[in-house]
Amino acid sequence: MTASRIDVSPAAADMLRALAAQHGPLMFHQSGGCCDGSSPMCYPVGMFRTGAADMHLGDLAVDGIDPVPVYMSASQYELWKLTHITIDLVDGRGSGFSVEAPEGKRFLIRSRMLSDAEVTELGITPRFAVGARPLLR
Repeated sequence: MTASRIDVSPAAADMLRALAAQHGPLMFHQSGGCCDGSSPMCYPVGMFRTGAADMHLGDLAVDGIDPVPVYMSASQYELWKLTHITIDLVDGRGSGFSVEAPEGKRFLIRSRMLSDAEVTELGITPRFAVGARPLLR
């Protein structure tokens, strides 16, 4: 098994290829902000600076373009670290700062919980023991 934290839908991959042809290498940043700040934002590499407050989740492998790095704010990562993220594309306008906005499309995140095996393979230390169920009171 080769676990990953991130993936990309076929529709999002098609859009990334078109955007890369127009803008060059791309990257994503997912913050924990409100409104559009809670959407995955796509930028040409170098247009958004990441720093110590950001986690690199991995790189999206999209045929025909450079790998697309995906970052998340460290505070948001703490809430999402047990989650597998798929970047998808839907109709509608997202933020004016994300490069897909003029296309009448927007990227969004679809997610699922990582399996116990994925958590172990990725070396993630959960807040609770793997497989533990919280007690309801």
